[in-house]
Parts: sequence; C-alpha cells; structure tokens
Amino acid sequence: MMVDGFRWLLPLLPVGASLFAAKGLYHNFQLESYQFPGYFRSLRRNRMRAWLPGLTVTVICVALYYLYDLEASSVMPDWLKAGISILLLAAACAAGWGIGRTLNEKKAKKKFVWTGRMKRLFTASVLVTAAVSFGLAQSPLAVLPALWPLILPLTVALSGLLVWPVEKLISELYFRDARRKLLENPNLIRIGITGSYGKTTVKNVIGTILSEKYPTLITPASFNTPMGVTRAIREGLTTSHQVFVAEMGARHVGDIRELCRLVHPTIGVLTSVGPQHLETFKTIERVTKTKYELIDALPGNGHAFFCDDQAICKTLYDRTEKPKTLVGLAAGRHDVWCEDVGVSPQGCTFTLHVTGKGSIACHTRLLGQHNIQNILLGAAVGDYLGLTLKQIANGIAKLNPIPCRLELIPSASAFTVINDAFNANPVGTKAALQVLSQFPGRRIIITPGMVELGAHEAEYNREFGRDIAQAADIAIIVGKKRVQPILDGLADAGFPAENLYRVDTLDASTALLRTLACKEDVVLYENDLPDQYQEA
Repeated sequence: MMVDGFRWLLPLLPVGASLFAAKGLYHNFQLESYQFPGYFRSLRRNRMRAWLPGLTVTVICVALYYLYDLEASSVMPDWLKAGISILLLAAACAAGWGIGRTLNEKKAKKKFVWTGRMKRLFTASVLVTAAVSFGLAQSPLAVLPALWPLILPLTVALSGLLVWPVEKLISELYFRDARRKLLENPNLIRIGITGSYGKTTVKNVIGTILSEKYPTLITPASFNTPMGVTRAIREGLTTSHQVFVAEMGARHVGDIRELCRLVHPTIGVLTSVGPQHLETFKTIERVTKTKYELIDALPGNGHAFFCDDQAICKTLYDRTEKPKTLVGLAAGRHDVWCEDVGVSPQGCTFTLHVTGKGSIACHTRLLGQHNIQNILLGAAVGDYLGLTLKQIANGIAKLNPIPCRLELIPSASAFTVINDAFNANPVGTKAALQVLSQFPGRRIIITPGMVELGAHEAEYNREFGRDIAQAADIAIIVGKKRVQPILDGLADAGFPAENLYRVDTLDASTALLRTLACKEDVVLYENDLPDQYQEA
C-alpha cells in the first residue's frame, strides 16, 4: 500500500501525460469538424494512433506510481518527497509530449489550430480527466488512477459532449448575428451554390463574372459550413456589397437546409449530384435530397440554375416548378450553351450562346471541358442579373485556376505539374485524366485514390485504376491496404507492371519522381488524403 505524504499529487500524473499525448486525438476531432460520427470513424481507421497513446501513458504512469511508492516508503523529509512528486509529474508530462509527437511525427497537411473552441475542449478535458483520476484515487487500489488512459479516446469524446451545449449556444449567437447582418440590406442579392463537385470553381466563376458589374463578396477558400459562412459574413460583408455568393457544402441530410436558414438565398445554383461523401450519406438518393434542399429553400420569385448532366441534375431541373435556367455543352433545350469548343493544355476556347441575347467568343485558362460547364453556370447567372455578353466574356477571360484544382504549374527547367490534389471523386478523376491525356510526351500520375465513398469505395477505385491505364504512362500509387483496388484496376486494364510503383507516403513518391521524371514529362497529382485518412 502506498504511503501518504504527497500521494494526492499522483492522480495528476496520468492527467498531465494524457493531455499531451492526446494531441493527435484533439487534432482528429478538429479535422472532423467536432462531429462525433466522423471522430469515431477516424478512430476505427487509425486504431494504433488512437489507442497506443493511452496504453503507453498507462504503462509509464504505473511505473511512476511504483517508483513513488518505493521512494516514499524510505525515510526522507517531506520536502524531498514533494520534490520527487513534482519531478514525477514533470516526467509524466514529458513522456506524454514525446508520445504525442512520435505518433504524429509526420507533417500534418492541415495544421492543428488553437481555436477558441479547441481551448474550451481542452479545458473540459482537464476537468474531466482530473475528476476521473481523483475519483479513482479514492479506491483502495492505489494504482487505479493510472489505468484510465486506456480509454483516452473516449475521454476526449466525453469532453466534447460536455462542451457541446456551450458550443451550440455560441455558434447560434454568431449565426444569428451573421444572418441579421446579411438580411439588414434588403437589396443584397444572395446566391447559394451547392453540388457534389464543382462548387468552389462555380463560386469563383460567378464571383469573377459578377464583379464586372457589382461589388461582390464570395465565401473564401472552402468556407462552406454554417460556421464558415457565418465567419465570412461577419468578417467580410460591408454595406457596399451588392451580391453575396455562398458555397454550401454538406456531409449529412439537412446540412444545406441549415445553410439556407442562414443565407436565405434568392438564387440557387446546383452544379452536380453524384457519389460524394457516401461514407456519411450512405446512398445517392440521400445526396440528391440534400442538394435539392437549396432549391426547396428558394422563394417563389427566386431562380434556380442547373447544368444538363443527362442524369440527376437534369431530372431535378425537370421537376422544378420555380423559375429556372438550364445550361449545357450543346444547343437544344438549353437556355445557355456553347459551340466551337477547343480544349488544350493552355486552356479552353468556345462560343457562348445565350437565348435571346446572341453569342460571343470566349477564352479561359481553366483546364478541361468540365470547366466550360462550370463557366456556363456563371454566365447564366450573369445574364440573369443583367450583365452584357461583353461583360460576361471579360469576366471569363479573367478567371484564374483555383489552387490544387487542376492547377497547371509549368516549369522551364523541370517537368510540368497539374496539381489536382485538393480532393478526388469519381467524376472529377475522369475529368482530370481527360486533361492529362491531352498533353504530349510522357504522362505520370501520383495518387492515393479516393475516400469517403462508403461501401462503393473499392468499386470506384478499381474503375479509377482502369481509367488511369488509358491516360497515364507511369503510375505512382501512394498508400498501403487502401490502394489495392486501384492496383487491381490497373492490372485489369493490362497496365505494364514495370511502369507501376507503389509507395507508402507522398514524400516517398516525391523522391521516386526525381529519379523517373524528365523535363518533357507532365505529372498529375490527383488527390492528397486528409490527415485523418493517412494509414499508420
């Protein structure tokens, strides 16, 4: 039995060690937008990084407990016992810091940020773990407080649950303030954009085109959640703006409805509907229902814009009874369309047609035919809001590639890079490979494949592998177990084994590329997995 003295300090050992060791868990929680389902999925994907910190802390703290017992049992003054206790606490914290750093030693693509919300979560974790530790210290089994870190991932979740009501209240206050600021100008044109793919590109297209006539604010980067859009409004909207364009993302049914409660859009743009985020949506029907929440939210005198994908978007257009516009890549029933399309590694040219307004020649630096359809949506919105064809064409000419979305990075001294690493989906990968196939010379792809496709993930990645075989000369596949379907698809298509490489990390692919690539080559980076999807 452990002697008294400074035994009351001992429950702090696992608390101090765990708070440092759990940094990766806090980071995962942040990466999953503090959503519990996503956090628990990340625990299942990364079992070792999730549970090993707590196990290691437990082993260390048990050892420190018995070391204290051994030292405190000897005859020594109280001040020395206090010193030993403090040293043990410092050792536990240092050990926890080392564990956290070792298990998260790779450079995170999205850095851990000490936001206000994370500080509140951390404070709750201190209180929760201290309460658990001191509560267990009342047990006759003196070492019991050192064992609770075995469930460290669950204590992080419990802390998140305890602060959830506070976070909900804070977010609702910010939300209402942003909505008040947005709606206090009754003449402000409010545009919502959603879709499975192309949201950010269409948002930038619309913002660039409308800026030819109106002072326009668009949500920055990929700020497409309620709190992201709230922040964009509170920090960026001024009385001089005449148009506000909000990108609206979704991972669950009801997400778009919540964003519409904030924005109250009068114009809705649906870019696409397809297999994206199936890990959370489960079915394409649920994706469709969620995306259409934007059109449902439009007022009776609002206006909806659709692209003709000959699939779900077209079906949704047909069923919509509100004022609507359809765009497409050819003449027919389309209100806005194009002809004389020319696609090259330098960009695209086409003739824009608008029903009742005429036509005009256009040029853009954006790569790929799919981007022309994105531009048509922007042109249609511009026409609806009174821009001339000349203003629309000027806006199209000013469009810049969005970083990490088919961004062309030429080099006079090295190979050309097409950076499409932001994300990947079944439709986007086909478009990227089509762009790659248009380049002369040897074509190289570096990819970890696609994620968040639920039960269909392996099927889509296998098809991706077959598509790669038709467009690339060399394939560098990044990953471990998850990439096997891509390798299977490449084999199905008879891709030469001597031109196929599999590496564990992106850094390893970069090192390999230096030994393979020549100046005349073009390299497509297709997707870069978020930190929570990295395989241990």
